[in-house]
Amino acid sequence: MELAMQRQATAQRGKRLAYFTIAWNCLEGVVAVVAGAIAGSISLVGFGVDSFIEVASGATVLWRMTVDADVERRERNERLSLRIVGICFLVLAAYVAYESVADLLARKAPEQSIPGIILACVSLVVMPILSRKKKEVGSELGSAAVHADAKQTDFCVYLSAILLAGLLLNATAGWWWADPVAALIMVPIIAMEGIDSVKGKGCACEAMPE
Repeated sequence: MELAMQRQATAQRGKRLAYFTIAWNCLEGVVAVVAGAIAGSISLVGFGVDSFIEVASGATVLWRMTVDADVERRERNERLSLRIVGICFLVLAAYVAYESVADLLARKAPEQSIPGIILACVSLVVMPILSRKKKEVGSELGSAAVHADAKQTDFCVYLSAILLAGLLLNATAGWWWADPVAALIMVPIIAMEGIDSVKGKGCACEAMPE
């Protein structure tokens, strides 16, 4: 009984993290896409679209949390959640790759984006904390979907660093190609996570006793 109550409390914590993930990434996605569209930055737009995919990831994890007490439905939702998010990531990887190559071939130079630089810096602070909290919940619940969601938050950290490097090089050194190259560096990272999720790969964790 005590373990069941402990698990329920952990699931509630997971729900709160999922709600925060959805709210944060909605804000992050809007800022990044708008700023990227204004500046003509494919890396910034790609980062914003990635944020919206993380909204989908947070929503599927939240959906999974609603049936945590039902073992059969929980396992089914785990698998489906992983695949939904994986497909979204593969679509994003294809989009970013196409736009990046097109920008390089056209020698399309993006404008400087101060909002984008600020957003990347803030993300580098917030995302590691959020990822750590998600991993704690994932371990306690033995949830591959929650661990996959935490991994996606880790990827957001990597993407933020890559984005920041590209934006700063463009703003300070005038390297127009830094932005599409930064976006291309994101592609294999995004694609590999998508492939793993579609295959249903997650962290093999010991489930907490019922």
